[in-house]
Amino acid sequence: MQEMIVILDFGSQYTQLIARRVRELNVFCEIHPYTHFPASLEGVRGVILSGSPFSVRDAGSPAPDLSWCLGKVPLLGVCFGAQYIAQMYGGEVLPSSTREYGRANLSHIEAGETLLKGMDLGSQVWMSHADTITRLPENHKLIARTNDIGVAAFRNESHNVFGLQFHPEVYHSTQGSLLLKNFLVDICGCQQNWTPESFIHTTVETLKQKLGSDRVVLGLSGGVDSSVAAVLLHKAIGKQLHCIFVDNGLLRKNEFEQVLASYKDMGLNVRGVRAGDRFLDALKGITEPEEKRKAIGRAFIEVFDHEAHQISGVEWLAQGTIYPDVIESVSVKGPSATIKSHHNVGGLPEIMKLKVVEPLNTLFKDEVRRVGRSLQISDNILDRHPFPGPGLGIRILGEVTAEKVRTLQEVDHLFVTGLKETGLYRIVWQAAAILLPIHTVGVMGDERTYENVICLRAVESTDGMTADWVHLPYQFLAKVSNDIINKVKGINRVVYDISSKPPATIEWE
Repeated sequence: MQEMIVILDFGSQYTQLIARRVRELNVFCEIHPYTHFPASLEGVRGVILSGSPFSVRDAGSPAPDLSWCLGKVPLLGVCFGAQYIAQMYGGEVLPSSTREYGRANLSHIEAGETLLKGMDLGSQVWMSHADTITRLPENHKLIARTNDIGVAAFRNESHNVFGLQFHPEVYHSTQGSLLLKNFLVDICGCQQNWTPESFIHTTVETLKQKLGSDRVVLGLSGGVDSSVAAVLLHKAIGKQLHCIFVDNGLLRKNEFEQVLASYKDMGLNVRGVRAGDRFLDALKGITEPEEKRKAIGRAFIEVFDHEAHQISGVEWLAQGTIYPDVIESVSVKGPSATIKSHHNVGGLPEIMKLKVVEPLNTLFKDEVRRVGRSLQISDNILDRHPFPGPGLGIRILGEVTAEKVRTLQEVDHLFVTGLKETGLYRIVWQAAAILLPIHTVGVMGDERTYENVICLRAVESTDGMTADWVHLPYQFLAKVSNDIINKVKGINRVVYDISSKPPATIEWE
């Protein structure tokens, strides 16, 4: 049984960071909405309660019954989680006299406390709260404070229950990983044995048992997720796996041929299908982003379904779903109000009447890459930037036409090739060129022009859930802008996107 930590999500912007820090310590964890507990405690070594945008004093704020885990496994509350524990046991939580957001320093650390073992007096921590714990419940001990906050950390003296007013998962909490390791290893007894190798072994064995002699079909994209999923499945069931790579006419320049070539030596059973005209026909007259995604998704389903039916006896559809896809599909209030269409092509399993297998749905993107390296998959695939399922269709703002696709393919090729030739590609998490639906005045030679605008975007990220724009060198931007304007007909202006996620998204549509 895989040991694990359960993270109850109360809606904090930092919940995914808690999971990442736990995973970095080689301990498996899962995020659950606070309304959905695990069916049993089998394998659960501890529970972490996240922060929240709610106040424990608000009517209707999260108030789960924790009897399923309280006193049975160690419990750590972070920010809202700590305040909820304090209030639940009879303590007092009131609005802070001074709201504390940002850096603070621990002015007192109680000696001999396992949770704080090895932490330095004055250690920097990250605060983000409007309420504060003004009185601890009976049988609760203060174990840390700051100059401004009387209760920065506490412990229940009769149970393995702990509360932190600060966020150890944020990098600004300089010894936050040490604190989390103390909780996971010394308090919860985790073995720190969740590694790429252990994941591969467990997943392959599980796939063998689950799939048996059944045939499986998988839509390959050439990207990291579908490639790693394919190799894992191939290790488990070999030639029972049938892969289909559809050219939707919205791929990068020469991508169809390059992707097929990259799989040639991997032993995968891959069928390539050219269907670009069908997708462009489906996109005629459509300008709204969500409608474009739906049109591309419907066309993909039709093409993929037709090709899959050429393979007899298929019972499973494999998808490269990763953990952020799962997290974004379920919020603390239930299914998210708006989930992007074409997320692994929703509706495909129902139409094809197939069961779904998702071997990567517990992994973050960087974890998928580490598993891929352990599987000895080529760096050309593993280091490839993420590319959206709808392809260039959502990087062409407005109606998609064959001419616009050709234009953007040339621009994208110059941008990405330039990043690779200058060694910048590997420091960028995702690069994109966007064709804007506006024209601007320009001058070329003695002629006045009125042509298209291209926006370049390059972001750095770990898993795509947050992202910051990359400070590409001015010399590089100047050269690539000059190359695009001189070499791609119809472009007379290039701009660079300096927005972060949040508030912007990585893609424009």
